[in-house]
Amino acid sequence: MSSPNIPSSPRHLNLSLIALVTLFISSAAAEPAKPNIVFILADDLGYGDLPLYGQEKVDTPHIDTLAAEGMRFTDFYAGATICSPSRSVLMTGLHTGHTRIRGNMAPQGGIVGYKGEREVRRANLLESDTTIGHVLGDAGYRTAVIGKWHLDGFNPEAGPLDRGFHEFYGWMVSEPGTYASTYFPPKRFSNRQLLSIPANQDGAEGYYHPDMCLDEAKAFIEKKRTQPFYLHIGLNLPHSPYRTNDFGPYAEKDWPEAFKHYAAMIHWTDQFVGALLQHLKQTGLDDNTIVFFTSDNGPRSEPRELQTATVDFFDSNGPLRGYKRDLSEGGIRVPLIVRWPGKIEAGAASQVPGYFADVMPTLAELAGTSPSANTDGLSLVPTFLGEETQAHDRFLYWEDFEGPFEQAVRWKNWKAIIPENRPFELYDLSKDIHEDHNLAGSRPEIVAAIRAYLKTARTESENWPLSPE
Repeated sequence: MSSPNIPSSPRHLNLSLIALVTLFISSAAAEPAKPNIVFILADDLGYGDLPLYGQEKVDTPHIDTLAAEGMRFTDFYAGATICSPSRSVLMTGLHTGHTRIRGNMAPQGGIVGYKGEREVRRANLLESDTTIGHVLGDAGYRTAVIGKWHLDGFNPEAGPLDRGFHEFYGWMVSEPGTYASTYFPPKRFSNRQLLSIPANQDGAEGYYHPDMCLDEAKAFIEKKRTQPFYLHIGLNLPHSPYRTNDFGPYAEKDWPEAFKHYAAMIHWTDQFVGALLQHLKQTGLDDNTIVFFTSDNGPRSEPRELQTATVDFFDSNGPLRGYKRDLSEGGIRVPLIVRWPGKIEAGAASQVPGYFADVMPTLAELAGTSPSANTDGLSLVPTFLGEETQAHDRFLYWEDFEGPFEQAVRWKNWKAIIPENRPFELYDLSKDIHEDHNLAGSRPEIVAAIRAYLKTARTESENWPLSPE
């Protein structure tokens, strides 16, 4: 027997509408909002420049708080010994045996330009390179780069907006007037528009570059409060020249001026972190924002402006040997602190080895998507959550073209350095973090395993060939 045809009534329609709304709300409640992600990248900040890693002359209370509320990594590494290749690893998820940019200057190819009065070649990321901007943008994130990019070489069409990011506020190598190495740049990009900075014209020093980055970061966060965002902040602190507009708490120290500048630059890095965290709280985004803090390589050591004396005075590489441009631990091991409210156990520390190639897969998992298919890294999210992983047992790889070609490998607690013109070096980091005792002669099985890995570790680069034309 068929059911009688009961006409719809306003009451029936209202009940149906209520049911649909309830179902929609329940579904939305079952899917928590994607977390916002802020990635703060310091420049030439050494492993030992923070009290958390042994610094005794400079205080960083806000970075200390970040770690107290999150996780500190003890065995984390940059992508390379210097700026451009390290950032290329970070942005592409490919280590220096595969990533596009493998040195600041290219032996061949690229685009010719000038560094000072010296003619040099630089390579840039290509349109075919997949970046964090592409991966997170495809996952529904609004993405931005603020500050230092350094992946454009001399190509003005290879900026962040050309390589997957939605917004850009900062400087590029291809536009010398924007260089932030002065710390008071007279020009700056706002997306594609090149703006003059009135306070810094004609040599004036009225608007400090880190302050610009902070103002731009706050504005971006305020504007994007209603949608998930990824904000990459490339600070230039404490890269040389050592320059601040305020010595802060170190003004009265009986130190050379270069030392006071350096201490103040670390202080202002810490103040930047504190101000940004406070802004996240004020905007109500704190609980749903993951904050990363790290550095692009070890401390600078060139004998200019007391640089070597400065980083030695502050023991910037801590217990490690070497500096920026070295594949020893002091050149590539860097701080990493990650704060993820409600997920990471407060005050946690991890000895799991990781490096910049892990950033893309980590951010992809946080965003609920997949990384580039060719990534060399692993997601560190399981480590954040205290879960057992295989990350400790894998090979980590670096190569360097700053002098004669060198390679480095970390495998478990073993660290190998393979110079082109010197014998194989092997160190047990669990007993010899300063890399003083070469065990290559007494552990042939470890050497053999690493040599076997090296046969598959890299591909040839047209810009950094092993036999340049």
